[in-house]
Amino acid sequence: MTEPAQPPSARSETPPVAVVAEDLAGMRSQAFGLAARAGLAPFFCPVKARGVWRRMPAAWWPAPLRAIDPPVDPGTADLVFSVAGKGGAVGAALRSTTRRVVQIQNPRMRLDRFDLVIANRHDEIAGPNVLLSRTALHGVSPALLAAARAEWLPRLAHLPRPLVAMLLGGSNGRFRLDEAVGQVLAGQLADMMRRDRVGVTVTPSRRTGDAVCRIMRDALAPLGGWVWDMQGDNPYLGLLACADAVVVTKDSVSMVSEAVAGTAPVMIADLPGRSRRIGLFLRDLADAGRTRPFTGRMQDWPVTPLDDTITVAAEMCRRLGLG
Repeated sequence: MTEPAQPPSARSETPPVAVVAEDLAGMRSQAFGLAARAGLAPFFCPVKARGVWRRMPAAWWPAPLRAIDPPVDPGTADLVFSVAGKGGAVGAALRSTTRRVVQIQNPRMRLDRFDLVIANRHDEIAGPNVLLSRTALHGVSPALLAAARAEWLPRLAHLPRPLVAMLLGGSNGRFRLDEAVGQVLAGQLADMMRRDRVGVTVTPSRRTGDAVCRIMRDALAPLGGWVWDMQGDNPYLGLLACADAVVVTKDSVSMVSEAVAGTAPVMIADLPGRSRRIGLFLRDLADAGRTRPFTGRMQDWPVTPLDDTITVAAEMCRRLGLG
């Protein structure tokens, strides 16, 4: 069950922002990451379509404010971040002369219903109130990575160097990561360990199937690889901070975006499936020299962190007169 929204105290010196979105980790992380970079105190207001509304586009909802519970308190939320289509429908309804709304992702409705729209280049939208980013918004800042490195470097010291971190996604509506695909990826990682003398660690995501995790453990553990069992402390940030190279499956724009914000080369593992938007996104990063395809071999090349969240947050604050 989702906890009720908890607006910051009125006495807080940090300006509050209400985050209006479906209760999905990827949407929360984008909005909360933007808030952190802008020096705002976010509180979450979940959006949930009920009844017949679940079968119609959010832009057609007759009373969008009924989809949010608890309702946004105008006294504590004169700024709103709405995310994606369902959040955008509510955000557009909340906008007023005293409450500004920043929409994250393409709202799939008229863009002038928002004070600002922050989208990715691969969304292929434009307008005077639109800011475009090469990567998804996130909160993986240099300070956060430095803290994760200090915590996790000793905990990963038993693994061979160079260390390759695999960020493992899962099947979705565009790409497939089933047992057959898992066998191929596990074989590539095992071959890389033997041929290139690297250490390998794997962190699954919520969408990674149990069978795929088992395949990874069976293939890599005998060679000294480590696959997180989803118990205890999450090593995700630690791996981004400590790895000498990162491999990411192409299904997740968020994971790729967070990976390229670090200092390690990032290799993209192909998956069966197709997405025009993700294809455009990955092409942008490859053209910038930040990523290369994963071929089953360790690759190393000079890179610099790529994180458009910093630039977008600064421009948002400038346009809205924040800070």
